[in-house]
Amino acid sequence: MSSPNILDDLEWRGLIANSTDLEALRAALGEGSVRYYVGFDPTAPSLHMGNLVQIVTAKRLQEAGHTPFILVGGATGMIGDPRDSGERTLNSLDTVKEWVERVRRQIEPFVSFEGDNAATMVNNYDWTASLSTIDFLREVGKHFPVNRMLARDVVKSRLEEGISYTEFSYILLQSMDYLNLYRDHGVTLQFGGSDQWGNLTGGVELIRRAAGGKVHAFTTPLITKADGTKYGKTEGGALWLDPEMMSPYAFHQFWLNVEDEKVVELLKIFTFLSREEIEALEKQTADEPWLRAGQKALADAVTTLVHGPRETEAAKRAASALFGGGELTALPPSTLGAALSEAGSITLPAAELGTVVDLLVLTGLAKSRSEARRTVTEGGAYLNNVRVDDPDAVVSRDDVVAGSWLVLRRGKKKLAGVEVR
Repeated sequence: MSSPNILDDLEWRGLIANSTDLEALRAALGEGSVRYYVGFDPTAPSLHMGNLVQIVTAKRLQEAGHTPFILVGGATGMIGDPRDSGERTLNSLDTVKEWVERVRRQIEPFVSFEGDNAATMVNNYDWTASLSTIDFLREVGKHFPVNRMLARDVVKSRLEEGISYTEFSYILLQSMDYLNLYRDHGVTLQFGGSDQWGNLTGGVELIRRAAGGKVHAFTTPLITKADGTKYGKTEGGALWLDPEMMSPYAFHQFWLNVEDEKVVELLKIFTFLSREEIEALEKQTADEPWLRAGQKALADAVTTLVHGPRETEAAKRAASALFGGGELTALPPSTLGAALSEAGSITLPAAELGTVVDLLVLTGLAKSRSEARRTVTEGGAYLNNVRVDDPDAVVSRDDVVAGSWLVLRRGKKKLAGVEVR
């Protein structure tokens, strides 16, 4: 049976930004297994941090006994929702098909496809590809007053510079998805990010007008940093879930470095720790912020959720080893390479390695040779976690660890890698 308290938990975790009728939804969730859907458009080869909010919300609802329909937008992904500025690049059908499969594979481990409330994966290309323009206009288009579509903030912001009909009509396609899932599968709840509120309410209204049905929708909030700017961007780009696009080490480091002001909020949203566990971490963060207990719990939990426990432990071992707390030679080459690439690295032929002083300058750990020599003589230079005492010590291929790497460190925190070719 479903839990009558799942909505209370979602509210406590700060996961409800907007909703159509919260009390009606609370009643529905308490009466039995509600069929719900959340959609993911394949507009990139990987999902990212913003998508993860929806994935964990879907997982919470399923664990409370409700039934997920996970929609991958093979059709809507070819068009793209309007942005505040500029048209989206339209990707080819082959590209979108490839991304659909990648996105499907990324989502599948998070929900269960077995049991009484087994998940179902659907693709909106299946019911739009053969739909004629005339049928689309008659069955869907007639229910959308243009004045209301023009009043949407995301459209109003684009009217002066111009918006194509393709992007303008995205709301019709997403609304049609909800209508189709309502008619064919009895889906009565849709959720998504707060930027999707207009599209979600469009679907609710379409179902009311076209089928006389009453359904529900809610949005999750946009996750922002303490200064109000968007999360999900790092120096290397978006916070991708694909380990080929962002290494588990870099992923773990991102969560490990979130601000104290945000760590409790992110623990609530992204982890499955209990209220008691999170409140204990909140108190510890307030009383002993230097221990970074909240950040460590957050990084471990989210990395394990996305990449598994083995990658989490590898990331932790790498961080420890890089800063002198573990054995570098025990690290897998891929983990060490990812960690050093994240820290900053250069590539050199073995014949051009030179001295430690040369490498400190080449990697940017020292601004000049004189500064590098001073760092060595003052005991602040390390090669593979071993202090270097001689500024003229020559580095050779024999010093390489994990197949092709040298680890240089200046002091306790400044780190760089050299990949030896």
